[in-house]
Amino acid sequence: METVLLCCKTVGTDSVFTETMWRRSVGAAHTWFGCRSAGPKRIWGPHAVRTCSTPALPPGRITALQAVDLWRRHFEERGVTEPGHSSRYIIAHLLGAKTVESLEHGKLTEFLSQEKTEQMWRLCTRRLSRMPVQYVIEEWDFRDLTLKMRPPVFIPRPETEELVELVLRDLMKNPGTGGDSQHACLEVGCGSGAISLSLLKSLPQLKVIALDQSQAAVDLTVENALRLGLQDRLQVYHIDVMKDAETVLSLCRHVSVLVSNPPYLFSEDVVSLEPEVLRFEDHSALDGGEDGLNVIRQILTLAPHILSNHGRVYLEVDPRHPVLIRPWVEAHVEGLHYVATQHDFTGRPRFCILQKEKSHKDRELYLGLRN
Repeated sequence: METVLLCCKTVGTDSVFTETMWRRSVGAAHTWFGCRSAGPKRIWGPHAVRTCSTPALPPGRITALQAVDLWRRHFEERGVTEPGHSSRYIIAHLLGAKTVESLEHGKLTEFLSQEKTEQMWRLCTRRLSRMPVQYVIEEWDFRDLTLKMRPPVFIPRPETEELVELVLRDLMKNPGTGGDSQHACLEVGCGSGAISLSLLKSLPQLKVIALDQSQAAVDLTVENALRLGLQDRLQVYHIDVMKDAETVLSLCRHVSVLVSNPPYLFSEDVVSLEPEVLRFEDHSALDGGEDGLNVIRQILTLAPHILSNHGRVYLEVDPRHPVLIRPWVEAHVEGLHYVATQHDFTGRPRFCILQKEKSHKDRELYLGLRN
């Protein structure tokens, strides 16, 4: 186990880490660079990877709109997904905005400086290599947060915003978890910190423990927490839940919420990933094993030992998983009750909610203490 301090040193003791409001239009439209609209870790269309040649810098001056159109056409010719969105987000980023639509028209028709033109060519060349736009511009919006992004840390998808909304809805409507109560949440697989930091931003009384098997993800979560001023209520640990179950159990007890967007792709589907994902994102954050359930089963096995009574598990899963998870939990996990399956914005069964109930052993112990 590695515990991350503010200076990112490894120590053996617990370390507690001591807002922005705009959204890109892509978030509302659920556009994603390099995948189809079936879901966040869906089966991706097989696109041919083509050799890339960078267009020469223009001999004369060029406006922002001209640069956008030139690169859109070049992306299209090279088979880059979302060519229009790609060129528009890159130029907006260079001009200090979130979207082209938010810029004044005059700004778009002005000639770019030589420095801006060179920057545009440099960033678009990265996109030409199929690097996701989120990595190219090194940031992305998640709900009301702007997060730093860098490879190979998993990029949060729009559907995961819905997962956060499910957790917030339940916590806010439940008198036992709202108001001034101090509650704890565990996130397994924190990636960039999107889920944990979003929950912390929305619930000022919440404390979160975040785990990830990737040191790069742990470091990025810490960086984003510091940038957003949310570090005081966050603990981040470099732990592999598959290998360090005992450590997880020793650190995480009596939490109200266990939330995870775990690796859930079927291994056979990994070969169908778009180049944007296959080349740049951490495969261990995607590949869930033969049936996509390796990490999910481990989380559910540990859940009754981690949750407080009536605490809940919130999982983002493959649409094929809910019908598999319910009977598996009933057969293998005592004290955990399957509550509901929720659908994502595409209408697919995407989220599983489970709740801890007192097991037979707990009830026997409770009755024994009363007698």
